[in-house]
Amino acid sequence: MNPDPFFEIALQEAQTGLKEGGIPIGSVIVHNNKILGKGHNRRVQKGSTILHGEMDALENAGRQTASIYKNSVLYTTLSPCPMCTGAILLYGIPKVIIGENKTFMGAEELLKSKGVEVVVLNDDRCIKLMEDFIQNKPELWNEDIGE
Repeated sequence: MNPDPFFEIALQEAQTGLKEGGIPIGSVIVHNNKILGKGHNRRVQKGSTILHGEMDALENAGRQTASIYKNSVLYTTLSPCPMCTGAILLYGIPKVIIGENKTFMGAEELLKSKGVEVVVLNDDRCIKLMEDFIQNKPELWNEDIGE
């Protein structure tokens, strides 16, 4: 099975975030097999309270019409938190492909309850990336998820 190229880009974004000293979570928003926006968690790099990977990808996608969002797919390397889930629901994105939810279970049940198709890949690379990060930088991880 060939890897999904859009998921691979989300994973590259996560790795970029780690190299920048941030939290390794990446995301890509795709419409009709074209990337609208990609990004990674940049809370540390930008001193931001909201720049999770999904939020950065949405920001980088720029303003889109509702019909674009309603026909898009969001890829993320980690299960989306309640904030990112809210943005997915607000813009009506119908499908989310998640790298892993072993290290953090976000608001997947809320997405599903609102009719969003949720696909969890359980990608070993994503799991290892987050496990290593949580072990090496627990203070940043706890800050990011609000513990």
